[in-house]
Amino acid sequence: MKSIQVLRAAAVAFSVAGAFGVQAQTLKLGHITPPTDVWHQVSEQIGAGLEKASGGKMKVAVSPLQKLGNEAQMINLMQAGAQQFGVFTVGGLSNREESFLAWSLPYTFKDVAHATRAASTPAAKTMLKRLEPHGMVGLGYTFAGMRHVLSLQPVASAKDLANKKIRSFPSPIYNDWWQANGAAPTAMPLSEVAPSLTTKLLDAVDVDLDALVGLKFHQQAPNLTLTNHMAFPAVIVVSKKWWDSRSQAERDMITKVVAEAEKAGYQTAIDAEASNLTKAKADGAKVVNADLKSFQAVGAKVRDQYTAKNPLIADFYKQAKDL
Repeated sequence: MKSIQVLRAAAVAFSVAGAFGVQAQTLKLGHITPPTDVWHQVSEQIGAGLEKASGGKMKVAVSPLQKLGNEAQMINLMQAGAQQFGVFTVGGLSNREESFLAWSLPYTFKDVAHATRAASTPAAKTMLKRLEPHGMVGLGYTFAGMRHVLSLQPVASAKDLANKKIRSFPSPIYNDWWQANGAAPTAMPLSEVAPSLTTKLLDAVDVDLDALVGLKFHQQAPNLTLTNHMAFPAVIVVSKKWWDSRSQAERDMITKVVAEAEKAGYQTAIDAEASNLTKAKADGAKVVNADLKSFQAVGAKVRDQYTAKNPLIADFYKQAKDL
């Protein structure tokens, strides 16, 4: 009986190994953040997990900081099958699938932990499915910290942002949010933020604490207002063209590895929010005592605008708030 079981196990192992092919595959994974970022850690874990699970048949080369191109360029590579994996911002993906704007609805989430729970909602999973017509298969989410305001002069309420230039993520909902607060949203690469603060071309930055600590923006703009106004997720995607050419055994293996990295990334992001605040304060950032209700009142108007225009955005907001 034991010999039969051994033979069966060997046959299964042989068939799985055969499904992966005899030659090792070197796969490309690209994202836009620096190597210190949570998203890069998740990407590295996916790479290590795939190499181990495939017995060395799948190796992943992770390229941070837009080394494979900006997000639009990387999406084009994935549609052609020339790049197999990506970790892309929901803001960038919303140019293809509008419902991803739901993740940026102001004051939907209490904190990072709340946002990670929202990734399991039916609406969040529907968003992932809607990427397939755009040449991508969505496998999961990963998170950075919540968004806050870092400024040259203290920002204690929404009115303090009147006519201030604030570096913002290039997205319609970010523009609407900051304009509703009376500010002038300005898109620019992260590499240009520090000199722009120094020369006062910028008055403030919309930023998560991970980027703040990593790039030390508080050395130019010391005032930190913990507005907590938005979450900042990314989506873990694979090229649909490449995915469709994989065996079911490979797909199952990849899905499992990504799910494990996704779960670990959630906890890393939750822990980083607290540790980064401690680091920022120790390094000179001054936390401003702010009237958050003034920001929340503006946020409600922007939320209403977006939930009214897209049913899936409305569904996501309800499901996320009900958690």
